[in-house]
Amino acid sequence: MIDPHVHLRDWGQAAKETLRHGLSVAWRAGLDGVFEMPNTDPPLVTRDAILRRIQDADIARRALGIPIFHGLYAGVTAVPRQIEEAVRLWRELFPRVVGLKMFAGHSTGQMGVVDPREQALVYRTLAALDFTGVLAVHCEKEQLMRPQEWDPAKPVSHARARPPAAEVASVDDQVKLAGKARFKGTLHVCHISTPWAVDLLRGKHDGGQQPAERGEALRVTCGLTPHHALLDTTMMERPAGMLLKVNPPLRPLPMPGLMLQRLEAGDIDWIETDHAPHTRADKVEKFASGFPGLAFLPRFVRRLSVQGFSAERIQELTHGAVCRVFGLDIHPTGRAAEPGLEKEYEFDAFAVLERPGQPFER
Repeated sequence: MIDPHVHLRDWGQAAKETLRHGLSVAWRAGLDGVFEMPNTDPPLVTRDAILRRIQDADIARRALGIPIFHGLYAGVTAVPRQIEEAVRLWRELFPRVVGLKMFAGHSTGQMGVVDPREQALVYRTLAALDFTGVLAVHCEKEQLMRPQEWDPAKPVSHARARPPAAEVASVDDQVKLAGKARFKGTLHVCHISTPWAVDLLRGKHDGGQQPAERGEALRVTCGLTPHHALLDTTMMERPAGMLLKVNPPLRPLPMPGLMLQRLEAGDIDWIETDHAPHTRADKVEKFASGFPGLAFLPRFVRRLSVQGFSAERIQELTHGAVCRVFGLDIHPTGRAAEPGLEKEYEFDAFAVLERPGQPFER
């Protein structure tokens, strides 16, 4: 299996997770590769930071004695020279630099390129540079956020502050901007969480673009997290609901079930955990968004199997599609996961599914 969306923290965030620990958990969960997001501290937006990160990951892998593949995304900003450097690094260091990442909405790390004019500049610059790789995008339209809805005393209010419409509108923006710029790469929508956004990407959304309007050559993919497939906003209303705060937020029923339907129908390309550890204190005192996901991935795969997903379909969702889109050759070892990996973290967000009425904490 490959998880193409993880946050392994370390450096200024080592209290939350380290490269050595995260890679160890991934390997013991049966993964053969992980792709790391760039909103580290400091962020992966410069040559020095990216080279240091690759070196540190290699040191961690050697210390652990595991052959897990470690790739990372170079973050992009709205500065053309920085984008040029990111593309140069992708060309020089691929497959270790697997692609680029843009935050079209603010999330952990405040790396957002939130102005549509600046997003258009990113696509124009990438097109001019003949970038043909994967641009992964966090799609939430800042102008449709409702921060006045957020009330820390009511964790579920986070879902109202970042409504489904913000994701759908951002996906619409990215497809149009990429098409207009004649972007030559693959546009990947990270952690897609609403059925309307999926339908828009696939040309099935009422009022959305048909493929001809966005340019026949534009390649688009999307990934689904286990939490957007199984968890819902009602679960944030229980004690310690703040532990389930994440960006994009959990969605109300029946959206998770509809996302599973689209996964089964082939409208979603792969599974990605968005593994994003925080300490419990950061969650309940600083209201941090994100939670660990690597440990749950094998259990999610088992759930898919029970629901009737074939072994071939699961292999495509957890390995084949990622290798094909990124142009990688990562050998699938098919190793079984070790039990009890959820105990590696201070809390288990998915306990709400498997231990109803029990605390999130280990």
